[in-house]
Order: sequence, then structure tokens, then C-alpha cells
Amino acid sequence: MGTPRTPKGRITAISAQLAADYPEALCELDHRNAFELLAATILSAQTTDARVNMVLPTLFAKYPNAAALAAAIPGELEDIIRSTGFYHSKARNLIAMTQRLLDRFGGEVPTERDDLVTLAGVGRKTANVVRSVAFGLPGLPVDTHVGRLTRKWGLTTQEDPVKVEAELCALLPPAEWGDFSLRTILHGRRVCDAKKPQCEKCTIEPLCPASLLPRRPSQRAAVTAERDDLFPANSGV
Repeated sequence: MGTPRTPKGRITAISAQLAADYPEALCELDHRNAFELLAATILSAQTTDARVNMVLPTLFAKYPNAAALAAAIPGELEDIIRSTGFYHSKARNLIAMTQRLLDRFGGEVPTERDDLVTLAGVGRKTANVVRSVAFGLPGLPVDTHVGRLTRKWGLTTQEDPVKVEAELCALLPPAEWGDFSLRTILHGRRVCDAKKPQCEKCTIEPLCPASLLPRRPSQRAAVTAERDDLFPANSGV
């Protein structure tokens, strides 16, 4: 596998390899519909998908739709979601979110990002998750994995998730935005750990300017020059 010199060439090659490695672009939050995905994504802030999934069966058994959750007694809801952390604010956001769904959207989850971000607890990332996963619409969620890996891969130098999203979206067709994000997240969780990246197992390694593997002198010189261009000194990557 060659090493494309431009972000456009690199993201095309990386996206193709990720699709081969993760043919089914999975969202690891358990859900059966847009409402459940929206609630689960709000709960996922500052915790893991696995932790959120542990509380979802009880949550949706008691509150199966927006009307039920909007009428929740805060203390009872907090008890169910307590293990996800920040349960006071999350319970408050879930109730306010569903109340607005009922008041403004007839109890249905809207599809437009500008509408989604008017809901309590919903920012741009959550809106993009719902759009891309639940509705199959263009949306590229930028979480910590997406930001970290795309900087390592030389696709962006931005730290602001909104700016990262804009630069990645400019490099990919809209139909690929959501799957690229999901596959990058899976790769970050399963292979490219922030503390212990498994470069020796990584199929993206030949394309990665941040690879930790030794290379032949000619390769090392080329990669070093490329890395210096992409990641100036003290960039923290």
C-alpha cells in the first residue's frame, strides 16, 4: 500500500481500508429507533457505550417513548441512569429533551441538525450521530477518537471538533461521512488505543505518518519529513 501525499488521497485510501476492516459500520449504542438512539447518545457523554448499554433495557422498559420519559419523576429516572455519571444533569436533559419533542415536533425525533440542536443535551456531535445512524442522512460525528486519529493520519491539524468536521467533510462524499466516523471510532477502540496503539496490528499503519514502527532509512526519512510538515513541533500529536 502506497502513502498518498495529500489529505484527499490519504483519506480515500484510509476510508477504503476501514471499510474492508469493518464492513458493517456499527454504532455500539444499543437502540431500536431514533428516539432510543437520541436518549442513549445523551447518556453517553463522559462515559462508555458499554456502560450506557447496561442501563438502557431498564430505561426503555419504563420509558418506551417521548411521552413517558417527559413525565418521568426525576428521582426515579436518576436512579436508573446513575451509573452513567452526571445523572442529575442527564436526567434533567432527558426530560427537557422529550418535553420539547412533544411541544415542538409531535413527539417525533426531527431529522434536521438545526432542529436537533435545539433539544436539551444535544450538541452538534449528537445531532450528527442521530442523523447518520438513525436516518441515514449526511453527518460526521467528531468524538475524541475521530479527532485523535484523523490528526495522527494527517487529515487535519485542528483541535476544535467543528473545524475537524468541516475539514473531513470537505475531503469525503456526504454519503460516506457517517460510516467513516463510525469505522474510525471502532478502529480507535480496537486497534489505535490512545496510550498503547497497536501499530504492528494496524492495517492503516503504512498510511500513517504517526506510526511507531521502525522503517527502512528511506521510508523513515520520508515519513519524518511528512510528519514535520503535518505536525509542527509541540503539536502534541
